[in-house]
Amino acid sequence: MCANMAASWRSVLRAAGCQRQLLLSSAPCVSSASHNAPRPPLIRNYAAAAKPAKKTQKHEKNTVKDTKDEEEKKKKQKQKQKERIDDTGRHKPYGLTAWVPIDDVYMVRYYPKQVYDSDVAVDMLKSFQKLDFTPEQQPVYIGLQLNMQLEKKKKINPFVSTVYLPHPFKKEINKIVFFTENPEQARQATECGAAIVGGVELVEKILEDEITADVYLAVPDIVQKLVPLKNHLRKKFPKSSRGSVGVNIPKMLELFKNGHEYMVEGDSYISTQVAVLDMPKEHILENMRAIVQDVASHKPAEFGPLIERAIISSKTSEGLRMKIDTILPQEKKEEEEVELSSS
Repeated sequence: MCANMAASWRSVLRAAGCQRQLLLSSAPCVSSASHNAPRPPLIRNYAAAAKPAKKTQKHEKNTVKDTKDEEEKKKKQKQKQKERIDDTGRHKPYGLTAWVPIDDVYMVRYYPKQVYDSDVAVDMLKSFQKLDFTPEQQPVYIGLQLNMQLEKKKKINPFVSTVYLPHPFKKEINKIVFFTENPEQARQATECGAAIVGGVELVEKILEDEITADVYLAVPDIVQKLVPLKNHLRKKFPKSSRGSVGVNIPKMLELFKNGHEYMVEGDSYISTQVAVLDMPKEHILENMRAIVQDVASHKPAEFGPLIERAIISSKTSEGLRMKIDTILPQEKKEEEEVELSSS
């Protein structure tokens, strides 16, 4: 039994050995390559970078058109927002509760802002001062929203003006420097109240801040010699458009000694002091009328009214919207009515 088992194992081992020899004889013969043998150079092929496509003229024109269309759409949206809805035939204003509140206590945002007559607005400011126990000698301001549009793509340039108030509220007189090289004009300016009178010799002293003043006036002959002061004085530099350059010396000095200066801010808004709250109501109204009429004169009547909205307030009170028709000059309206009736 053991002999038979040994014979079978031998036959298995012989078969495995024969298979190993067959595999070795069929495998290819590999010889070790020499280190000194020349090798082919390594070549790496990369994909070429794609060139950016050239923009055609048509594409550029389309982009320009798109930007223009977007700008036009934005302008139209702004115009629509500015347009006011006509509520004249409605029982209540659009988006609000009613025209006038019924109760004394109400939410202001649910009702339209009331517009008062000028005399009523001044009386309300005086009553606010008594209720709030604030000082009587506090400034009264007026704010004017302007429509600077003239013709298509033409507007009124922001301006600075000086107006003579019938009831001045400033206690101090403006210090004036008058430029002239004529001895007779210099004598006349000194007699009319100019603090300093001189010619080109004053330029260096003003640049070095040795001489300062509230107002600078000049005659037309010397304006070209004052150009070095233009950047230093800025808005105070004498200009004929402001009335600070002229030949009528007494009139100029009388205006600028006690005159009140105002200017357009932000291209279309004026905010300036009108009076002091402890002044009589009639004096406040006359000062207000003088400023409003001077502002309205800067735009021709054929292009419509210049002033769109007026707000009056004191230093410690809220702003009150005011009817501007009662302050504007009535002579022009009467002349227009006469012309229409005659035509």
